[in-house]
Amino acid sequence: MKIREYEFIMQKVLQVVDEGVHVLDREGNTIVYNEAMSRLEKMQRKGVLKRPFTEVFKNMSAEESTLLQALHHMKVTLNKQQTYLNRDGKVINAINSTIPVIYNDNVIAAIEVSKDVTDIRKMSNTILDLHKEKLEPEKTKAHRIRKYCFDNLIGQNKKFLEVISTAKKAAKSTASVFLYGETGTGKELIAQSIHFDSGRKERPFLAQNCAALPESLLEGILFGTAKGGFTGAIDREGLFEQADGGTLLLDEISAMPYELQGKLLRVLQEDYIRRVGGTEDIPIDVRIIATINERPEHLIQSGKLRKDLYYRLNIIGIDLPPLREKKDDILLLAEKFIEKYNKRYGKNVTSISEGAKEKLLHYDYPGNVRELENIIMAAISMADEELQLTEKHILINNEDKDMTKGPYDFSQVGMDWYLEQMEKEMITLALAKYSGNVSKSADYLKIKRQTLQHKMKKYQL
Repeated sequence: MKIREYEFIMQKVLQVVDEGVHVLDREGNTIVYNEAMSRLEKMQRKGVLKRPFTEVFKNMSAEESTLLQALHHMKVTLNKQQTYLNRDGKVINAINSTIPVIYNDNVIAAIEVSKDVTDIRKMSNTILDLHKEKLEPEKTKAHRIRKYCFDNLIGQNKKFLEVISTAKKAAKSTASVFLYGETGTGKELIAQSIHFDSGRKERPFLAQNCAALPESLLEGILFGTAKGGFTGAIDREGLFEQADGGTLLLDEISAMPYELQGKLLRVLQEDYIRRVGGTEDIPIDVRIIATINERPEHLIQSGKLRKDLYYRLNIIGIDLPPLREKKDDILLLAEKFIEKYNKRYGKNVTSISEGAKEKLLHYDYPGNVRELENIIMAAISMADEELQLTEKHILINNEDKDMTKGPYDFSQVGMDWYLEQMEKEMITLALAKYSGNVSKSADYLKIKRQTLQHKMKKYQL
């Protein structure tokens, strides 16, 4: 293949990728500026291509530009959050990776790949605002969010009772707590119970899933931002400041970037934080409860969890048993969920048949208590005027893979009624599978979200 043909193909490839690509030659002129970068920076390609970078981005100094740092100083920058102004003074939020291109020991070009995070930045600010809104009503007593305490935790299993005993002792302490449990075992319920049974119960309880945000934004969510720290930054409290005097639950802490885990460790050791881009040390008094859903030794060995952070947090360690190890609690929990969803769906189910009990007791529940709740939610929503849940209502394991087999006798009920029941059943299963998330359920059912909402209203789901 000729060089010109190769270059032509590469230019075409770069125009269809989702990430922005900006390439400077050795003189600092733009030689590649794809459509994605044009959209991200809100500038026409023809106004950037073949022009000096310093002429196009007059508002950016050489020290601030990762492209110029790569070109002139061979500096590699990976996944750096940047907020800067384009040629027209518009604020651009991006995560950039920039590398020098070295040939025969000389830098011949610099390449930058950018991902637009403007919407994600807005999302992170919204998260902080929502946390703040949750706190304000509590202060005014005008509205209270749902709080879980030890009285809400149901079980008689020996392992479960040992967990509750340890958690109640933890509530009398201010030490950090480390909760290990598989998905769906109720880690946040235990964390809330510890907080609301402690001396901090009148202060905030905030929770953040460390896997729910890009790593470039999680630091600002936790520690806040300082005005002037970077272009477009404003003074904003992070979760540590919002939770001062109270408790901060860090869910799935092993998903936190390794470097950020080190910063968290320093905060725990020194009891102060510094906002992103700030210089002021802000004292804080926050109790940390951290959770993981994999064995800590595996996470440490795989490099996902810092050993020093684990030992700093694991002052009080609590292991939550999976539901398959406390099967004597299954029917007790099922009865509580029946009571809950009777009220929600206006049903009057009062019992479970022996066959249904056997079915519930002989399942391993990879999703644990949350999965059991979803199974009961689906069963109650599918029950019509029945007072008892039977085997036909308890749909578990792989039964949702063949939805055409339902529990009804087609020959006796007629086609229209049968199809309606099957549709209702499929919708109920999908909602149970995705814990009531309408968008994910609609994707699963291959229908539009609005269509699903209409059908949910039709079937009173």
